[in-house]
Amino acid sequence: MTYFYTPEAGHGLPHDPMKAIVAPRPIGWISTISASGHVNLAPYSFFNMVSDVPQMLMFSSGGRKDSLRNIEETGEFVANLAVFPLAEAMNRTSAPVSPDTDEFVLAGLDAAPSTMVRPPRVAAAPAAIECRCIQIIPLHDLAGKPGSNTMVIGQVVGVHIDPAFLVDGRFDTAAARPLARCGYNGDYAEVSSLFRMFRPKV
Repeated sequence: MTYFYTPEAGHGLPHDPMKAIVAPRPIGWISTISASGHVNLAPYSFFNMVSDVPQMLMFSSGGRKDSLRNIEETGEFVANLAVFPLAEAMNRTSAPVSPDTDEFVLAGLDAAPSTMVRPPRVAAAPAAIECRCIQIIPLHDLAGKPGSNTMVIGQVVGVHIDPAFLVDGRFDTAAARPLARCGYNGDYAEVSSLFRMFRPKV
């Protein structure tokens, strides 16, 4: 027997298990800039790559946060790779601060200029992906009722990689030590090792 529930009836547990089940989730450390020039940096755990041709990324914002408003104004963002050595700084950028607060300064991070878009990138991140917005999609439920999240899809227009993490032409994911969210409040994982498994040939 499995423990079964429907979201409509409720999970009946002390804590909602969904974010722990759908895990680990990569963290999109999104930098944006407003039309008036205010820089923002914030982490999002609803984040992933959604297309490889053309290359596209998405993140989902719960509520109308500064990142979403800035992208609506300018159409640009950067997804910085959140890694274990920058974990404390990443966490500081999740603080609920005013729109005119520069989270780079708040977290003690150096900003580096991007090449194809206006928002700066995290200089210390092993990789940063410059994007231009393709779609902003307010999410609705099965009945058409608006939800609390808005999905942003961006097309990749530039990629920065720290050469220290390129080994034989491959990005060394394990050496970069990416962070991921794993469910309950404060739960994170660090990618520090990989194994290889190839698709079967029929």
